[in-house]
Amino acid sequence: MAQHEWLFGIHAMESLLAKEPERIIEMFALKGREDQRLNNVINEARRLGISVQFCQRKALDDKVDGAQHQGVVARAKPGRVFDEKDLQNLLENQSNGFFLVLDGVTDPHNLGACLRTADAAGVHAVIVPKDKSANLSPVARKVACGAAEVIPLIQVTNLARTLRAMQEAGVWVIGTAGEAEQLIYDCKLDGALAVVMGAEGKGMRRLTRETCDELVKLPMAGSVSSLNVSVATGVCLYEVVRQRLG
Repeated sequence: MAQHEWLFGIHAMESLLAKEPERIIEMFALKGREDQRLNNVINEARRLGISVQFCQRKALDDKVDGAQHQGVVARAKPGRVFDEKDLQNLLENQSNGFFLVLDGVTDPHNLGACLRTADAAGVHAVIVPKDKSANLSPVARKVACGAAEVIPLIQVTNLARTLRAMQEAGVWVIGTAGEAEQLIYDCKLDGALAVVMGAEGKGMRRLTRETCDELVKLPMAGSVSSLNVSVATGVCLYEVVRQRLG
């Protein structure tokens, strides 16, 4: 495992300072930038005893390979990796668990956006396979706008086996697939639930699809055949929220 990782972005720094300040080894900020939110981040870091160094933009750009850092970068200890044991603990302690499963989503921007929406919708954990999936990279953390420090991202070795274990624990597994006959709006979405989203274009893998209890789809009235996976995730998760609030 790497000794440290580079994290960046104001939202990510605010969340890291609030939730896991002990991970930050040192912080680097853009020299000469007058921005209240950036100043707040710097002041909070200093209050917590974290060293803050001021740099020119090129120095910050070089640390994060040119990513959009918003004027703040931190060298941090790697975050905790959640696994099957953590999921088992959640299953044992959440009688009405709400989970998002991402099968083959490899774009870190999409992963970050899904994490942000999942946190807003009240999802207890996001589950991804260890292979052929985006990991919790600095880009994913930045796009997640702080959600990556709040909602567990659980990496599992065998997704189909994990889904079967969830079913045995009483979780109803809903998969999204373009070929499904039932719309998500016609599906009852109460109780312990896992919503499975596949990669754009390919969708869920065959074993994942076959393991689902039920397949649903979104109505597509226009000329495009599918939505961006993070957009589709938002629609599906908030249909669950709508039904539960209702």
